[in-house]
Amino acid sequence: MDLLVLFVAVLSLGLQGVQSIMFHLHPNTQKCLREELKKNALVVGEFDVSQAPFQRVDYVVRDSKGDILSQNSDISRGKFSFSTETQDVFEICFTSRVPSHQRGVPQEVMLNIKTGVEAKTYESLGEAGKLKPMEIELKKLEDLSQSIVQDFALMREREVAMRDTNESTNNRVLYLSIFSMVCLLSLSVWQVLYLRKFFKSRKLIE
Repeated sequence: MDLLVLFVAVLSLGLQGVQSIMFHLHPNTQKCLREELKKNALVVGEFDVSQAPFQRVDYVVRDSKGDILSQNSDISRGKFSFSTETQDVFEICFTSRVPSHQRGVPQEVMLNIKTGVEAKTYESLGEAGKLKPMEIELKKLEDLSQSIVQDFALMREREVAMRDTNESTNNRVLYLSIFSMVCLLSLSVWQVLYLRKFFKSRKLIE
């Protein structure tokens, strides 16, 4: 049992990983971050923007079709969350807005994003379901296992798609090579026949 507790504790530390990034947003510029997410993935983000007089920062989260999933204006600190319906590339954009008569200064943006299993709040689930700490950790392990299986299935699908693409490309290259050889042979035969006819007309050969 002690080994199981230790194993669960170690994995729970891995589940608490957060993707963090910090960057500077210059006045009247926009910076976007993109990431491909799988279907039915929960995404939770937290941002912190340094303040500057007479300046504001807006953010918007969109998918590849341009549909807005979350947005807010004049932000300083806050959170956002959404769930993906399909596998797609999603982007979050931060836009600095400074009045034309104001010079403006760069603002520091800190962004933390959790996805999938990492984004779930198991403590609240445990309180709602009256689960014991061990049961909560086992629930984390179950979700993590399902996530790993889904990732492997996705990698397998991509591998099959890439292999099909490679085979299709190889076949096209082969057909193109054969066609090129046929064209070259046909041109060579035509040149020989044409020159033979030309020399005969000049009575250079019989």
